[in-house]
Amino acid sequence: MDTDLVRDVRLHVIRTAMDTTTVPSASETAASLRISDQQAVEAYRHLGEGHVYVLEPRDPTRLRMANPFSAVPTAFKVEASGKSYYGNCVWDGLGIVSLMGGTGQLKTRCPDCGETLTLVVSHRALVHEEGVVHFSIPAAHWWDDIIYT
Repeated sequence: MDTDLVRDVRLHVIRTAMDTTTVPSASETAASLRISDQQAVEAYRHLGEGHVYVLEPRDPTRLRMANPFSAVPTAFKVEASGKSYYGNCVWDGLGIVSLMGGTGQLKTRCPDCGETLTLVVSHRALVHEEGVVHFSIPAAHWWDDIIYT
């Protein structure tokens, strides 16, 4: 696989997610970069195999995760730069705030009691935090089933 093409696809996906709040499909990426749909699908597959992005199960034309962005709604809603995004987890949500300039907030719910939890970041510093982050699966096993993790 052409590494320049894979890099261009990777950057296009992230820039599109940042600008539009949505993760583009392979055909949207192909049209924007003026490449074939098959080249875009192959680049998505390559990025998935490298654990850079995560393909939608059973659909190689769509990404589920363009880390740190989620292509589907999740329990980790991010507000930054006047836009709303979804993160894949708390860690990715804070990554979105960082990518978008370092000021924003992440809202989620306590998995135990359902209470809303908010993390506020201002000028790249966490200024309001609630709760505890708990990783129920050891990091060495996150990619065993990354969508569940």
